[in-house]
Amino acid sequence: MKTTVVRRFDNYIPANITLQRLQNEGIQCFLLDEMTVTIVPFYGQAAGGIKLAVAGYDVDKAVDLLAEFDEDYRQSATCPKCGAQEINLVLKDEPSNILTAVVTWLFGSYSAAKKIYECDNCKYQMEDLPLNVE
Repeated sequence: MKTTVVRRFDNYIPANITLQRLQNEGIQCFLLDEMTVTIVPFYGQAAGGIKLAVAGYDVDKAVDLLAEFDEDYRQSATCPKCGAQEINLVLKDEPSNILTAVVTWLFGSYSAAKKIYECDNCKYQMEDLPLNVE
């Protein structure tokens, strides 16, 4: 069976939660390198993190579900500064993003621009979405 890696994780908890959510939707999937990254965390970078692999015939459905899960989580996230639920992923305003754009344009190689989450209400910026603990 041909499989495709659809997401990578640094931590086994979100990896297993996502795995279970996809399996509950009938997607045939499993985790690769979970034990390596969990038992010896400093090998995580070398191993490429914990990989969520999906059966080839389920890839499109899995990608759509993951996007839906991410959007649901983003919409439920609350700004830690003002309490608004209007957080969006935006390009980070820094010189390295301009350099990334120039290098990509010149050499045709893909370099990822840095992104951050920003509250539309108060413009507070954060690296990760806040955890909603009630």
